[in-house]
Amino acid sequence: MSKDTQGSSERDRLDRDRLDYDVAAADALELARQMAPGPERNEALKVAGALRRSADERGVVFAKRGRPRK
Repeated sequence: MSKDTQGSSERDRLDRDRLDYDVAAADALELARQMAPGPERNEALKVAGALRRSADERGVVFAKRGRPRK
């Protein structure tokens, strides 16, 4: 296997890992938002936030919510 091919497969694997973290963060946030208010929901939101930060550190870019800049 050449160096270029090996480097390409490594990048592909890292991209898949980033997408996995992105999906996990989005799913956790969606589930937490559907929960009834209370301490369990608060903990679920904290975990979802931690997953989002973890995905951000790995290079996944999330869309900003709200109005676009003028």
